[in-house]
Amino acid sequence: MGGSIKMQEIINKLKNFKLSGMVKSLESRNQYAIENQLSYLDFLSLLLEDEESNRQSNSFKKRYSKSKLDSSKTLMEYDFSYQPKLNKKEILDLSSCRFIQEKKNIIFMGNPGVDKTHLANAIGLEALKKGYKVLFIHSNDMVNKLISSKGDGSYFTLLKELLSVDLLIIDEVGFKKIALNYVDEFFVIIRRRYESKSIIITTNRNFEEWGNIFGDVVLASAIIDRLVHHSYIFKIEGNSYRIKDLQTVKNSKI
Repeated sequence: MGGSIKMQEIINKLKNFKLSGMVKSLESRNQYAIENQLSYLDFLSLLLEDEESNRQSNSFKKRYSKSKLDSSKTLMEYDFSYQPKLNKKEILDLSSCRFIQEKKNIIFMGNPGVDKTHLANAIGLEALKKGYKVLFIHSNDMVNKLISSKGDGSYFTLLKELLSVDLLIIDEVGFKKIALNYVDEFFVIIRRRYESKSIIITTNRNFEEWGNIFGDVVLASAIIDRLVHHSYIFKIEGNSYRIKDLQTVKNSKI
């Protein structure tokens, strides 16, 4: 009876100190320590490991929830055999996320359907695993949100989020033209993150076309200049995965 009361007192104190990892494992660790005659230091070490593991897990869940990444689009699920011209070793090397420490960028260029977004998402997931804060956003959505946030007073909150994450993934640049009076908002993000935080860009447009996308050749050049400086550029020239999937369905019906 006394042991149960003492255990509850300790649990209450751990809760007061917000040591939820220790709370979860205290009873089982205590039993394990008794059965294996662990020293006090070994017992404490196990509890601290549990607390550390719990905090890392909670941190990952929070960062993943905010990242807007797709958990199914991993490097393991990417079919490199369907894109033989893509250097698999270079992509896997980028998954170490050293480029984030070096404040470098990645640009995936290629026709629709070659899974540029999948690769960007997969590297984003690897960054999350390594403790980085990541945000995935469509280029037009980003610009539209920046514009609309000026009307509801949330502009600086959104701007801070876009500038503070360790890795910003801007998807489908060039999917739609960006209105000329909105281009400045896009440029602000690129300029403020330049040589400060990493960006991954996916686009189905060559740089020569960006002047038309942004409606301003000079501003487009300024954006490109900041993106390509200190960047890894991949031009994916393979076939569309969507066509591959369609062929698979057709073959299965034969």
